[in-house]
Order: sequence, then C-alpha cells, then structure tokens
Amino acid sequence: MEKSRLQQQRPVAIWLYIGVGMLIVQVLLGGITRLTGSGLSITEWKPILGALPPMTEAAWQEAFDKYKEIAQYQYVNRHFTLSDFKAIYFWEWLHRDWARFIGVVFAIPFVYFLIRKKLDASMVKPMIILFVLGGLQGAIGWIMVQSGLNTEDLYVSHIRLAVHFIAALVLLCYTFWFALKLSIDNKDVLSMPGLRRLNGWLLGILTLQLIFGAFMAGLHAALVANTWPDINGMWWPMGMFTQGSLLTDITHNAITIQFIHRGLAYLITILVVIWWWKTSEAPENSLLHRIRYVPLLLVLLQVMLGVLTLLGSQVRIPILQAILHQGVGMLLLLSLVWTFYLSSNKATKV
Repeated sequence: MEKSRLQQQRPVAIWLYIGVGMLIVQVLLGGITRLTGSGLSITEWKPILGALPPMTEAAWQEAFDKYKEIAQYQYVNRHFTLSDFKAIYFWEWLHRDWARFIGVVFAIPFVYFLIRKKLDASMVKPMIILFVLGGLQGAIGWIMVQSGLNTEDLYVSHIRLAVHFIAALVLLCYTFWFALKLSIDNKDVLSMPGLRRLNGWLLGILTLQLIFGAFMAGLHAALVANTWPDINGMWWPMGMFTQGSLLTDITHNAITIQFIHRGLAYLITILVVIWWWKTSEAPENSLLHRIRYVPLLLVLLQVMLGVLTLLGSQVRIPILQAILHQGVGMLLLLSLVWTFYLSSNKATKV
C-alpha cells in the first residue's frame, strides 16, 4: 500500500525536487548579482515586459541613463561605459528571468497534474502555501532593490537583503519538505525525540547564522578583517559594540557581525559533531544512519570555504569562494531539514 502511494506520487515529488534545484540556482545567481554589484542595474520592475533585455542600442542607452540617476552610479561607477553597464545588467536580468522560469516550471506541471488528477486533497494546502511563498519572494526582492534606487544609498539595505535571502530559504526548505513527504517511505521515519530536539536547535542556530551571513554579504564585512583564526591579530577585536545600542551594533557594525558569524560557525560545527555522534543510536539499516555523515562533511567543508573566502578578501570578496560558501551553506541547511524529517514519526505532516 505504501509503495503504491509513493509510486503514484513520484512524478509530483520529482517535479518538486527539480524546483528545489532551480531555487538553489536562483539563490546562487542572487549571490553573483550581489558580488558583481549588479543588483541595481535594472531600475524598473516589469514582471512580464521585463523578460527581454533592451533590444536596440537606443533602449540600452535609455536603461543606462536611468541607472545614471542613482547614487551607485554617481559615487561608485561613474567611470562605467555602456559596455560596463551591459555586463552588470546581464546578471540582474538573468536573476530575474530565472525567477520567471521557475514560475513557469511550477505553474505548467501544476495545471497538468491537476487535470490528470495527480494531486490529492492533502496536497492542496501545501501547494497554495508554496505559490504564496513564491509570489511573496518576488515582492520582497523588489522592495529590497527599491532601497538602493535613490541618490543617497550606494547599495541595497543589508537588512532587506537578509529578509530576501531568508524568505528564499523558507521557500526552498518548504518545497524540499513537501517533496520528502511525497517520496520517503514511512518506515524510514524514526521516533527519536532527543535527536530531533538537537536537530531542531541546529536548524534554529543555522538560520541565525544564515541571517548574519546575509549581513556579512550586504556590508562586505569580510573586508574589515581578513585574517584567521585571529581577527586582525586579536581574539576580541577593537571596534565592537561601539554603536550606542546592542541591537544597532549586531545589525550594523561590520566587525561585530563578523565576530558573531565566526562564533556561530564554531558552535554549529561542535553541535553537528555531537549530533553525528548521537545518530549512532539509530538502527544501522535505517536511512538516517546511512546519511548521518552528510551534515558532518558539509559543515566541515563550509567552514573551510568560509576561511578561504575570508583570506581571499584582500581588496574585494572572491566570487568563486563566496558562491561555493553560499551553496554549501544551503546544502547543509537542506541536509539538516532531511535529518529532522527522518528523526520524527510526526514528520509526515506538513
């Protein structure tokens, strides 16, 4: 009976897993857009008409002239030629068009599955939530971009960047959870409340870490201290907690944010090692026991990539290391969502 259910739901699960992969690509494109300083190159939000880039030289010049009106051009990129502008325009355009493509990939199969009656009643609510989260993410993205389209701010608000990033991860994890529900046999879901509790704490702390990662990215905080394991030759760097209030300091002071980001990385690594050790209690033939090395390997790789990104941030942040760091961070998050699902017999609920 269970195998029959999984076989029937398999096409929908595959569709959702494809969506997970596309969402990962979308977040990475967002990272490249940020690192190349491309995010403010398109100054208008045209969900339909904006799918195509400017098609004539006059249209390109018009788009460039609009970019010239904002502070980023006037104070940072005043040396740009039209050719330079086209280069940064490409990444923002690709980021937006990939989002449109995701919408198509989700919408067309949804209609097909609906007509073919592949979606049962239990899938309706999760599907609605999924589409709402997708639409909300697009709106948050534009609100973020608007924060930099003026004559005062050189970049988008790092707070709005963090909201945009976390909203994308919520959509990613929800899609992944939904796919797990449709593809994993109930016998693979164990009742291990202690392990699940630790896994839950890990997810919470990792979410906090990802928020600070977004702050690091938005403020280019890696550039203020690019040494390791010390921070500019100190373990308690100068300049921390100098903003007048604790909230302001932990959200706007680059050196404080980097100090917290490093500390959380060490804490997460220790907790993942403890979690890995405790998973030895799971039955040896269980899926959870077989995949328990995945979060451990990912967290070690993530720390290494973080260090390499930091050491490489001499004049500017190295794109390859930073994008790999971001990508492995997402995979670590998904691996912990996966193990969280497998460590509770209540995990089949969405």
